[in-house]
Amino acid sequence: MRIVTPFTLLFCFFIGFHAPAMAQQQITLTKYTVKPGATEAGQVVVSPAAKGKAKVKLVGASAHLFTLGKDHTLKAKKAISEPWVDVVLAVGQGPSTVQDTFRLVKDEFITNRVIAHRGAFKNTGATENSIGALQHAIKLGCAGSEFDVHMSADSVLFVHHDHDVDGIHIEKTPAAELIKLKLPNGENLPTLEAYLQAGLQQNKTKLILEIKPSSLSKARGQALARKVVELVQKHKAQGWVDYISFDYDILKKVQELEPYAKVAYLNGEKAPAELAKDKMYGFDYHQSVLQKNPHWIEEAHRLGLTVNAWTVNSPDMMDWLLERKADFITTNEPELLLEKVRKLATE
Repeated sequence: MRIVTPFTLLFCFFIGFHAPAMAQQQITLTKYTVKPGATEAGQVVVSPAAKGKAKVKLVGASAHLFTLGKDHTLKAKKAISEPWVDVVLAVGQGPSTVQDTFRLVKDEFITNRVIAHRGAFKNTGATENSIGALQHAIKLGCAGSEFDVHMSADSVLFVHHDHDVDGIHIEKTPAAELIKLKLPNGENLPTLEAYLQAGLQQNKTKLILEIKPSSLSKARGQALARKVVELVQKHKAQGWVDYISFDYDILKKVQELEPYAKVAYLNGEKAPAELAKDKMYGFDYHQSVLQKNPHWIEEAHRLGLTVNAWTVNSPDMMDWLLERKADFITTNEPELLLEKVRKLATE
């Protein structure tokens, strides 16, 4: 795994700060992962804006590595041996051709249901939401590592839980000041760009990206959602990233920009049927919501939704959720939950 130094963080920041914003993609994939030994990688979908230009084509070396069916099903000619591989697609002709590159990830992601809340920090000495906490979660073998994203006054994305860092309000402060802030473990306050680059060095632990509602305005929350999706697309990180938020409109904006993204709602007041109607991936509710509505777990599974609960640190509550087959459990005690999951697997 590549070591992320303070110099790397600063480099990533300046690259991200000066990079132009991406336009909404005109070509997308229904999924960005391929099971080990398999060849099918879902379907290519063309946006309404690009339809009618011309058929989708594989470009360059991609035409030798993949095939594209009449229904736009994308298949590798042989099983992917590397952790990930890029595929280049184009639609249109002449000067109106739109071309994009997508990264297909070999799906070796862990399925043990353990989501490290703000990374693995409590028992590791790392600071929550730091790159170090993410790396500890990966080393532990967690299915996912959750983290929180805000936007600076000049629209640069940073990873932190609260709206302020030691009294410095992220949304009201320019990035040049935020990038200088130090976490208790000595790291700089990480940009989302640096955090993604660290997480993309592996294909075992998913990146569970929480988009924080803006404390200033709903419009700023929508702008944050757009910036987040654009940065994920820029780094071809769709196969790694799942989205969560307390703001339902933020999740709907993510779906608008990346229609096949996995998005889950955090707030807890919406029943599974409403989430299914809006094509959400699932819900990620506080454990108390599921205790009051235990039937929602079975209902969600019947509707094809995933079930996650936060933030579960009690051994008894972990057992309660495991017995009811919750898909994911978010915890500050990933070591304890991993032990329980491993014990269940041997029984």
